[in-house]
Amino acid sequence: MTSIWKKEFIIADMNRFREGTIVGHLDIEFLEKGEGFLTATMPVDHRTVQPMGILHGGASVVLAETLGSSASYMTLDDTHYSVGLEVKANHLKSVSTGLVTGTAKPIHLGRTTQVWDISIENENKELICISRLTMAVLKVATDQA
Repeated sequence: MTSIWKKEFIIADMNRFREGTIVGHLDIEFLEKGEGFLTATMPVDHRTVQPMGILHGGASVVLAETLGSSASYMTLDDTHYSVGLEVKANHLKSVSTGLVTGTAKPIHLGRTTQVWDISIENENKELICISRLTMAVLKVATDQA
């Protein structure tokens, strides 16, 4: 089986890219890049909860889109890049403390689109959110000199 990854970032490098972004602000931390998946955690704390004290659905979507778009980027060669086209999420269970862990896996890695499935679980491995992210794959513009 061939690897889906065309860019070989290590987790430490990926976590350095967080600085000065929403990823850093929400303390999303990449954990593992395996064969066909990427995982990251996010704390459930004052930065990620809604006024009722439970994880904000928007924070879950940020985790999902971070995972899917990062994974997508690493599947493309240097002549292509990807941008989010659509993200949807079903929030299945609330959580008010601890860490949540997201795992992104590809459903479709096409020439012009990619579709990623992102599952988010609480510390008890209970599914709290399932998300689907569609990415548009675009060609890097070349100079017309």
